[in-house]
This record gives sequence, structure tokens and C-alpha cells, in this order.
Amino acid sequence: MTAETTTRTASSVPGSRRTMRAACTVSKETIRYEERPVPVPGPGQALLRIETVTLCGTDLHIWEDDYATELPMVQGHEFCGVIEELPEPHPGLAVGDRVAVSPILACGSCHACSIGRANACDQMSVYGCYDVEGALTELMAVPVTKLFPVPEALPAHLASLCEPASIAMQAVNRGRPVAGEKALVLGSGPIGLLCTLYLTSLGVEVVAADTVPARCALAREFGAVDTVLIDPAVPFPVPHHTELLTTWTGGHGPSLVFEATGAPASLNNALRTVATAGRVVAVGISDREVTFSMRTLPVKDIDLIGSRNSQELIGEAAELLARHRRQAEALITHRFPFDRVAEAFETMRSATGTVGKIAVDVPGAAA
Repeated sequence: MTAETTTRTASSVPGSRRTMRAACTVSKETIRYEERPVPVPGPGQALLRIETVTLCGTDLHIWEDDYATELPMVQGHEFCGVIEELPEPHPGLAVGDRVAVSPILACGSCHACSIGRANACDQMSVYGCYDVEGALTELMAVPVTKLFPVPEALPAHLASLCEPASIAMQAVNRGRPVAGEKALVLGSGPIGLLCTLYLTSLGVEVVAADTVPARCALAREFGAVDTVLIDPAVPFPVPHHTELLTTWTGGHGPSLVFEATGAPASLNNALRTVATAGRVVAVGISDREVTFSMRTLPVKDIDLIGSRNSQELIGEAAELLARHRRQAEALITHRFPFDRVAEAFETMRSATGTVGKIAVDVPGAAA
């Protein structure tokens, strides 16, 4: 049973210091709206008025108290806002700019950070996910290095998609795509669709697969030349899938496959389908175990590549979404006002094929 409550602190009494509202997940499936002091930006920070937060599967797990996050927590890691205060000048940023935010705070000293791959930092914090509160609030103090201006053509509810778009772009970049080659994208949820969009923008030909017909249809709008509808109860590929992929690739199989579902069977499908000496990029995440023969990787000489977060690709993601606004609009299937965050999570949990990205519109307090 979902509960939403409101608490007011002494700081909200008229005449006292300024306050703002925050939607705090205080326990399993329970959102409490709290009045909190407006944050004061420290050195190297800006005060950001939050406009929109989009939700992902991680957010749902946190709300359900099924994630390695200690509650209470203000959630939200996919977000954009407008700079309200910029205490120190910073090149390329000004008060009033709409910006998308990179939510990863890396340690700077682990092996991954030392080789320029802070996206895989083993000590990272992420706004709204671990030990740093997130964007389901009216105002936030954010390091200016995490802010990326978005084009004027990109409205707030689409600018919040820059974070998931950057994840898809990171996965595609990890796969080392070459214009003209053929890629199979397994999973046509938001990340799979954004992978398809970016791949096709790079000149890669894509066939997309999913278990939901509506998602397959959407993949065509994102640039897929064909789609494959998978029955999870039947081993993939069935004969007509094999015929399609064989004809499409001249008998070799796709040289590049993206696994964007997190399902163990889907990773096995990727390994089974990819061409000899091809690349498989695993961007879908789950805690489930996967099993495959020790012959698979060496005999086919496959590159099996993991991909996590992004290497500060938020700005590039904003440009991609601005160029493909129609597709970006298609990703947002539901929008909720800030006062209905719990309803947004309930809708997300319905898990139907018609639920894509859910956006929460945050009113933002005057700074």
C-alpha cells in the first residue's frame, strides 16, 4: 500500500529561513513530502532549480526497498534544471541556463578513475541512489563540473533524458561501431531504443528485438531496419529469425550485438547469434546468474564487453536528443506532477509494454 504524507519543520514558519519541498522515500513504497532549508551552494557549486526528473528501474527498486540504498532517501538521478545561483564564474554557464546533470560522483583515485574511466569508479556515489540525495526536490546545490547546457530546442521533460541517452551512447562507443556494419539490439526498452537511435546516427544498420510488439514497432521509429519479436518461452532464434538474420548479414550473423535487458537468457542469445570474431556489449543489469559453455568465447573469438554509466557524455546526449526530438518525445509515455510521485512509481510498476519513461515535473522554488 502506497502512502504519501507531508511534514513541516520549524524552518517553514513564516519569517524564518527559506525552505523548499523534497519528496523523500522514507520506507518501502512510502513518500513523505518534507520542508527543508534551501541549500547554500559551496565552492565550485551552483544552485539548481529542478524542473524534471525521469524515473528508471533503479528508482523503482529503491522505492520498493529492494536495492542497496539505505532509506530514507530523496531519489532522482535523471534530471535537469535551471541555474538559479552561480556564486563563482564558470566558462559556458550562466544564471538562467537550462542544464542536464551528470549524476556520478567519482572518487578520483581508484584504478578506473586513474585510467580515465570514472564511469566505473568502484567507490562512486550517484545522486539519489546511494549515499547522496537526489533531485526529487525543488532546489539542489550541484558541482558546476556536473552541469551541461542543453540546446534551446530541448524542453525540460526531454532534457532529463540526457542521462539514459548518455548510458546508451557509452554502450555503443564501447562496441567500437563501424559505419556500414550490422548490429542486433536485444531489448527495445529506453536504453535499447536509444542505442538503436545512436547506432543509426553513426551509419550502423540495426535490427531490434523485444518480447513486446509495441516496443518492436517503436524500434522502427528509432531507426531499426527490421525487428524480431521474441517469445521468451521459445529458444531464440527460431527458424524464421535465423532466416532473417542470415539473409540480412549475408550468412555471417551480426558483427555487433547489444544486450539491453539484463535477462540471462538474452545474454546467451547474444553470444549464440553474434558472428564469429564479433562483439557483444552487455549494458542490461540484474543480479541473476548467467551460464554458458566455456567453449563459447574462445571458439567464436568473441569480445564480451561490459558497459556502465557514461564518461560524461551528457552534452553529446543533449545534442543527439535535440536532433531527434520526435523520438525523444516518444520515450516519455507518462508525466506526473511533483505531488504525485507515488502514483508515478505505481504506474511504472505496472510493467506493461505501453509504459516507457515516466517524467515527474518539479515546480522548483524561487531561490
